Amino acid sequence: MPKYTEAMSSPKRLERAGTNRWIAGVCGGLGAYFNLDPTVIRLIFIVAFFGFGTGLLVYLVLWLVMPLNPSL
Repeated sequence: MPKYTEAMSSPKRLERAGTNRWIAGVCGGLGAYFNLDPTVIRLIFIVAFFGFGTGLLVYLVLWLVMPLNPSL
């Protein structure tokens, strides 16, 4: 029988950050989900915006789709 840990009992959820936010909390939520610094995620969005032109569109879609977690 597998041994259940706390991580197995509570799955990670992709949610916008309510406390670690600049505009909408998308980068803070992604950083918490992937266990990265939100600044790295912000830089990726900036590069995607100026390099490929898709960063703003992806950010807006994530803003609309991701639920807000006020405690994150």
